[in-house]
Amino acid sequence: MNPVPSSLLQSLVDLSIRAGTEIMAIYATDFSAKEKGDLTPVTEADEAAERIILTGLSKIDGSVPVISEEAASAGRIPDVSTKFFLVDPLDGTKEFISKNGEFTVNIALVEHGVPVAGVVYAPALKRIFWGEKGMGAAHGKVDGDTVSAWHRLAVRPLPADGATVVASRSHRDQATEDFLKTVKVKSLCSAGSSLKFCLIAAAEADLYPRFGRTMEWDTAAGHAVLLAAGGKVVTVEGPVLSYGKRARGYDNPGFIASA
Repeated sequence: MNPVPSSLLQSLVDLSIRAGTEIMAIYATDFSAKEKGDLTPVTEADEAAERIILTGLSKIDGSVPVISEEAASAGRIPDVSTKFFLVDPLDGTKEFISKNGEFTVNIALVEHGVPVAGVVYAPALKRIFWGEKGMGAAHGKVDGDTVSAWHRLAVRPLPADGATVVASRSHRDQATEDFLKTVKVKSLCSAGSSLKFCLIAAAEADLYPRFGRTMEWDTAAGHAVLLAAGGKVVTVEGPVLSYGKRARGYDNPGFIASA
């Protein structure tokens, strides 16, 4: 039997699709990009999607604080404790600008440092993923403003003939190349944004190493999907990747996501 999202997850799915609709409306225009203080690009689509999501989350549960990428870039980071939302309204802005379709809307719920629920929506690909602790994980195709059907996700055992490794299209580095020398690799593919976690959850890949800097909102939703599909994400030092790292400024150490 295919899984059915909880009422919370369904609300997050609906919200991500609304944000994705706005993103695609801007994608079809002659939009422009500007540079943020950290030298990363931002477009009106990032900002419009974040407004939609923040408004929606306040209606879903206004008591839960939200850390979102664009607000955080502007210095607006609320105090969070054991439960909060993490939002990247447009993960893969470089992919959005280059119009290769590999960008996503990410919404995650974190409890006690663990991403317990998450939605990843790739509006240009019309593909959506969700995962929830105790409920499993699923993916589907978006038709208009609804999902045609949900199909269960589950990671696969590592193939005997080697791993399919998925790596960042925009952030390949020497540490990644060094890691790949230690693994039996059958094939190597590139993907943008949090889709890399989802490809492992969907048994389309096996490993995703990332040694460069990422932020918590970049990874939480995809991490939730992968966890619910039976996978894991560990830091290069060994412990599982956790969230709410205020002392680090909510950035992540290097990590390896796997089945």
